Amino acid sequence: MHRWSPVMMRMAAVSAAIFGLAVIGLVVDDRLITGAPAWLKPAKFGASGAIYLVTMSFMMRDLSPTPTVRVAKSLIAWILALETAVIGVQAARGTTSHFNIDTPLDAAIFSSMGLGIATVWIMSAVLLWKHLRTPAADRTMAMALRLGLALNIAGAGVGWTMTQPRPAQLAAMQRGERPFRVGSHTVGAPDGGAGLALTQWSREHGDLRIPHFVGMHAWQLLPLLLLGLRRVRTASHDGTERTTILVASTACAAVFIAALVQALAGHPLIPPSTS
Repeated sequence: MHRWSPVMMRMAAVSAAIFGLAVIGLVVDDRLITGAPAWLKPAKFGASGAIYLVTMSFMMRDLSPTPTVRVAKSLIAWILALETAVIGVQAARGTTSHFNIDTPLDAAIFSSMGLGIATVWIMSAVLLWKHLRTPAADRTMAMALRLGLALNIAGAGVGWTMTQPRPAQLAAMQRGERPFRVGSHTVGAPDGGAGLALTQWSREHGDLRIPHFVGMHAWQLLPLLLLGLRRVRTASHDGTERTTILVASTACAAVFIAALVQALAGHPLIPPSTS
């Protein structure tokens, strides 16, 4: 695995280590930040960053190490690891990392994170374009990874929607007040309300983290589905495999769009009980 992309695998190990530290934090630190355990976000981002980098490293084994590819891989790897570390630092400080402009330091951190993730988004698109132009030894796996990365890029793009000021924040700005937060995960209410177990996705309002999650992790689902299909079949049939991947990717895209529409409309994933 280390030969696929040394820099990505090293930064995946850093992200995994931060995840481990955050899990310890969840056990020993009972503080809450916007209603969620303080170390939940570093744990989620540590795990997600490690998975992202391993997946990208696996995909990039098909590409020649041209200067563009090397720069893109290095930027993605370092930025994701650093962002996860910054999220951990903010958790240790007892404050939020995203949407936080409470102090000049918080605002600088949030702005830097936004610039970093925009860079990752652009570099991911560059690597997808490079991969599309490169012949692959395993064409069906390449198709699964390419469609998955396209959905990942779409899911990551939901983050831009999260950073847009909400109506209450805009109203405060129009009154000449300085909001302490700009943007939110939740649509229709401030962040920090009742959430689902583990994910903390809102149980009462729309939550943009849901389509974000679906789009981001279709990238792992599609190749894993292909590997599972190959494991249970006695012989490989390219036509069947490709049809399966096309159907699965279409289903993932449909779920992503439905989740995005539902979140933007302010509706929770699971309707609240009326009893």
